[in-house]
Amino acid sequence: MKAKLISIHLILLFITTSVFAQNNFETNVSKRGTVAAPFLTISQGARATGMGSAFVAIADDPSTIFWNPAGLARLNQNGFVVEHTEWIADLKYNFGAAAINIGSFGTLGVSFIASDYGEMNVTTIEEPNGTGETFSVNDIAFSIAWAINLTDNFSIGFNPKVIYQSIWNMSDYAFAIDMGIIYNTPFKGITLGMAITNFGSKMNLMGTSGVVLHDPNLGSTGNNGRIPAELQTDSWDLPLGFKVGISYNAIDNEDHKLILAVDASHPNNDYESLNIGGEYVFNGIFSIRGGYKSLLLTDSEESFTIGAGFRQNLFGNININFNYSYSDFGRLSEVQKFSIGVNF
Repeated sequence: MKAKLISIHLILLFITTSVFAQNNFETNVSKRGTVAAPFLTISQGARATGMGSAFVAIADDPSTIFWNPAGLARLNQNGFVVEHTEWIADLKYNFGAAAINIGSFGTLGVSFIASDYGEMNVTTIEEPNGTGETFSVNDIAFSIAWAINLTDNFSIGFNPKVIYQSIWNMSDYAFAIDMGIIYNTPFKGITLGMAITNFGSKMNLMGTSGVVLHDPNLGSTGNNGRIPAELQTDSWDLPLGFKVGISYNAIDNEDHKLILAVDASHPNNDYESLNIGGEYVFNGIFSIRGGYKSLLLTDSEESFTIGAGFRQNLFGNININFNYSYSDFGRLSEVQKFSIGVNF
């Protein structure tokens, strides 16, 4: 009875938070480009990305920490995955996630996302070719997740995280949490998933790069035109998102598996959209995937995705898997992901 009451309270908390989050969205304004830490919206996990990022209700590998932390409770093995992303404009991102089962206490997970922009030259109006100095940009997120099966069919998970951004000598931290649930419906092979991501504090970049020399009266002569001043910067929300997904195991036997999925996305910095995708697995070894991202989203450069995977058993219950995904970004070229994971 006590477990049921805890389950009910957690479900009510999730629903209440969901409603609060949605009430803070503006549905008639896209608000594109008005959030901090936009790197948090970049799809992570080559397998999920190859399926058009329709993964909220599937969530069955360590990358689920990014999509829906409740999926951690559904993992049959401990494991980890590391990934490299060749992003737009020669930018690069690295992602890693690991999960370990702690018995009746649920499953713990950790994850990180880190950018790799490289060093850039400092330029000014007077020195457009560079001053000889260089600067760096950093996007980093680290999280510790926990999930548990409240019943045989219902799982819930939480993923607190810390986010850090810096550019030159300006930086800031933010704290956020992801929350998710997964429910096996009474209909065979159909699973529902919901997740709220990046529900947290605002970010406001500050630092010595904002210090300038200011002339308070340009129309006057003889005054001090080099008074130290600090440029004011605004605080920006994190990319809060709410997703609902459904998956269907169309074929599930020893030699062939086919899973189809659809996710509906409701972000605070864009209009609503749909992601659809599927995965076919032959003999538990080879996988091919495909999908389409950002359906119904006007002027989106994202479209179709494809991917493939290979899984090899090593020693007993230890297996290693390799995954690749390709995402078309229209005029912005393409995005490629490479990942390797180990389950044990």
